[in-house]
Amino acid sequence: MRLVFAASWVLAAFLGLTGWALDKAYSESAEDAMQKQLQGQIYALLAAANEDELGHMRLPLTLPDPRFSNPDSGLYAQVTGEAGNYQWQSASLVGQSLNIIYYPPPGKWHYQKSVGDTQLYTANFSIIWEDKNGIENRYTLAVGDDIAPLLSQIKSFRTTLWQWLGGLALLLLLVQGAVLRWGLKPLRTVTQELQLIEAGKADKLSGGYPSELQQLTGNINSLIHHSQASQARYRNSLGDLAHSLKTPLAVLQGATESQDIKQLQAAVEDQLPRMNEIVQHQLQRAVTTGKITLAKAIPIAPIVPKIIRSLDKIYQDKGIAHTINIEEQACFLGTEADLMEILGNLLDNAYKYGKTQVNISASQAHKKLIIQIEDDGAGIPTEQINQVLKRGQRADEYQPGQGIGLSAAHEIIHLHQGKLEMSKSNLGGAKITLIF
Repeated sequence: MRLVFAASWVLAAFLGLTGWALDKAYSESAEDAMQKQLQGQIYALLAAANEDELGHMRLPLTLPDPRFSNPDSGLYAQVTGEAGNYQWQSASLVGQSLNIIYYPPPGKWHYQKSVGDTQLYTANFSIIWEDKNGIENRYTLAVGDDIAPLLSQIKSFRTTLWQWLGGLALLLLLVQGAVLRWGLKPLRTVTQELQLIEAGKADKLSGGYPSELQQLTGNINSLIHHSQASQARYRNSLGDLAHSLKTPLAVLQGATESQDIKQLQAAVEDQLPRMNEIVQHQLQRAVTTGKITLAKAIPIAPIVPKIIRSLDKIYQDKGIAHTINIEEQACFLGTEADLMEILGNLLDNAYKYGKTQVNISASQAHKKLIIQIEDDGAGIPTEQINQVLKRGQRADEYQPGQGIGLSAAHEIIHLHQGKLEMSKSNLGGAKITLIF
């Protein structure tokens, strides 16, 4: 509504200023034409002037323009000179006491819009006329014309102008309102769809928005997806926590029922660190943020060596060699904790199942981040790829672990709207490809 009012005021101000400018330009043009017409009348008087026997300027009784000869015709002329000793006026001024004389400097024009009770537009012009004795006499010629036709002409133009501008303004306001309503329709649609989402009748904004709103609606959908994925992750983490604690609790319960203090003590010492590790792990997974709109870019190059150094210590008995090829511009849009969780789980699996070599590379181009982790282990059979991505499932049951590392990484990748692909490595083992 504010946009409509603002646009209407701007339109009204623009048309008002346009009308004022056109009216002023027309009035000045009409007045200039009147001045040119009066100048022509004075030049006609000079052309009709004669000299008497002394060489003084004298005007004839009859002038070419018949209006000068018709009383009260609206066109009048007066001439004065010789220090007031010569006075002449046209026959149209008979019976009127009207003085339209003004004394401008010789060679200068003077215009006046009204004189006395009669509405006239007058022009005055002074000249120097030398008589036969060489004496210079000053004469002032004045012509006045009825201003009513000029005012009527300006009034008629002004009325027509404002009628057209008023009609045009009304039409433009209607068109403007229709255009604004059409242009703002996508925003009203966004508002309606957000209300449906709040009411639980929809889970995201539909597509089909104009390009100007696609980034906005995309960010809103990203926030909605992040919220929904986070809720699902909380539920999964609680389920994982309950499932993972079931076995340690069963061991402690069995030790309690045996009534053997040493067995109970040994069970407590063995299971408590395991339970603490499970709780810490699930809490870390539960607070994983996932993709955040307008998130800070986290460089990958400084993170990978930290993880590699820790894994080299853990698996130092295996003597795993590693190759790191990380482009400097490769960045992860999210939090460092999420990146550490993803790379930590995937590299831990590579070290765990690899024999002698683990490679990791990362590249970024055209707004796409690609991370690859390879090992020279036994690899993952194609038919087991979907299985290992499920929580609690492992391809190798003989290796220690809860079977949640790879699925945890996959869940975080999903939260970041990324993609995890598994294939055979050139080293002979598994190749994990992450695409963000």
